[in-house]
Amino acid sequence: MKWVTDRTGRFPKRPHYLREEIDSECEDVLSELRKSIDGKIAFPVTTDDLTVLIESRVEDLDLFADLSAEEGHVEGVTEFYPGRRPRVRISEKLTSDPRMVNRLRTTLTHEFGHVVFHSFLLSENPQPRGLFGETRETHSKKCKRENILGASERDWMEWQAGYACGAFLMPHTELKQLIRSFIEVRHISVGRFATDSKDGELLVSAVCHHFSVSRDAARVRLSQMGAVQESAGVAPLF
Repeated sequence: MKWVTDRTGRFPKRPHYLREEIDSECEDVLSELRKSIDGKIAFPVTTDDLTVLIESRVEDLDLFADLSAEEGHVEGVTEFYPGRRPRVRISEKLTSDPRMVNRLRTTLTHEFGHVVFHSFLLSENPQPRGLFGETRETHSKKCKRENILGASERDWMEWQAGYACGAFLMPHTELKQLIRSFIEVRHISVGRFATDSKDGELLVSAVCHHFSVSRDAARVRLSQMGAVQESAGVAPLF
């Protein structure tokens, strides 16, 4: 990680992570879960285990928050306080509806990405700036559905949390092994597929099943790893 100028103006400097650094840190954090359950992590990581892991890092996790008053489709909020652990609030609409389980899992891990990668900013910048240059005692990240997975890199906090979301649910090492096995079993000579190809769709399905994620989450993560792309490509991935 290195410090760079924060062009959004929220902080004087902000952390810049390589993707490999986020992947590595997320796997290290998941190792805490392995230690707590005294064994090897099984995939998919259960929602209950993710919840326990998040609770170990925050002051409070509210899974039944009423976020209906927030502007836009806000599904998760992380609140930072100088000298304290963050608080995470998840929309009760996700927790209460079994059909929303994938959205719950991505929202939980997105907010956890903020906790892991952005909490320390408060010790460096105890009074983050608001949109109009004012200082304030708390900093709240309100995460809308459209930014949970696919935020622009210009919005660095949302992009980093979105990348971490995929890295927690589909860790790099396990996902790379799954891709390699998929290639070997199907006797394919390349490791990059068009998203709309038969092999591309089958790979997305395999990731969905193995990690219990939505097709959108699987496509985004595979695209980040260079395993799928919009147009057909044949360059080897590994």
